[in-house]
Amino acid sequence: MSDKVKVFIDGAEGTTGLRINERFEKRDDIEILHIDPDLRKDADERAKLINSSDYTFLCLPDAAAIEAAALCTNPNTVIIDASTAHRTRDDWAYGLPELSRGHFEKIQSSKRIAVPGCYASGFIMMAYPLVKEGILGDDYPFAIPALSGYSGAGKKAIALYESEDKTPDLFAPREYALAQMHKHLPEMKKIAGLSKEPIFIPIVDDYYCGMIVNLPIHAGLMKKRMTAEQLRDFYAQYYDGQTFIRVPEFGCEADTNGFLAANKMAGLDYANIIVTGNDDRIIVSAMFDNLGKGASGAAIECLNISMGIDPATGLNV
Repeated sequence: MSDKVKVFIDGAEGTTGLRINERFEKRDDIEILHIDPDLRKDADERAKLINSSDYTFLCLPDAAAIEAAALCTNPNTVIIDASTAHRTRDDWAYGLPELSRGHFEKIQSSKRIAVPGCYASGFIMMAYPLVKEGILGDDYPFAIPALSGYSGAGKKAIALYESEDKTPDLFAPREYALAQMHKHLPEMKKIAGLSKEPIFIPIVDDYYCGMIVNLPIHAGLMKKRMTAEQLRDFYAQYYDGQTFIRVPEFGCEADTNGFLAANKMAGLDYANIIVTGNDDRIIVSAMFDNLGKGASGAAIECLNISMGIDPATGLNV
């Protein structure tokens, strides 16, 4: 009789599901429950596998994720949802355990865990400590320029970017979500504790994965004024000892000739928070893989915490 943890990935053929499977390849403590490809949209078969599993990952569009979560009737099955559907619900644990001990413990004890959005992860890991510790007010005029590879845009977009016949605009960075209605905004506001949604400026570019999310700060608008170097030290103390959020030394951009490349963290499952700027204008940048700490890596980190094992098990850290 197997003592392995039984895992079902609903939506295993998407980019998030594929990366989760990849991270499980070298693990001998996990047994993957596979669905017949012809039945992957059959509700009865999916319900059977969900309720037979110890953990089910939902790598699905929002509506399908809500439907799949409702199929779970086994009180012992833990659902880890990578969609947007449940991230602002108080009865679901929010899967960014580094934010506080309370976030970690809720993931540890919950049967329902919502994996953060990729852009939202970057913004919240930067903004949450600032608001929590009173360095910035909850009404600070946040604006978030961000750049991502195309792997986060879904199968259809990936096919367009990788087509031999792709149109000229796909070779250039493209700004989108111009109506300020991006699906990550409610999550950013709620989890970071803001009084209003930030201005969000996402850009997708012609490379596969990796992202950089920026948080510009006017020092004169800080409730507790700090220099850029002091703010770096604040983050280093806040995330001291964390495996999945790291804070390089102030001035580290000199090692790359003053450039920060959005694809530098591709293939890794942790994030770097880098602070640059001067005493008047500071830029905080979160750099990570949108499929790593921004999706699949975060999902497996939550699984490991729920299992009570080293959170870094099977991950590239």
